[in-house]
Amino acid sequence: MTRDATPEWILQIMREIDTLQFGEGFARMTEDTEMFFGTARVRGAEAIKAFFVKIDEPLNITHDVLECWSADGVVFLRGEATMAKKTEPDREVRAPFMHIYYLDDTRPARIRTIRITAGPLETDTVM
Repeated sequence: MTRDATPEWILQIMREIDTLQFGEGFARMTEDTEMFFGTARVRGAEAIKAFFVKIDEPLNITHDVLECWSADGVVFLRGEATMAKKTEPDREVRAPFMHIYYLDDTRPARIRTIRITAGPLETDTVM
């Protein structure tokens, strides 16, 4: 496993999640991509986009990548998200997150599976 600079496509995915404007980052996903977010299991790029719209639309959110590691087609990403309800923008909370991307062998690589954990989180502040 090596510590790497965060690939631009991952930074693009983070920006797309923050803005809910999907483009080149999410283009790495296919209709076969599976995402596991906590206990949720979502399949397909369009369904994954809809999932993020549902959970993030009520929030102002920014994902900051702190470190990135890779090994044999797997990328490990650790970061922190700063978030607040749009109706209460001054009540920010920060939550750690971990993303694990399993990639296929194509060029550019497509995302087969994403596993996301987040928290602990002061859920009363943002839910």
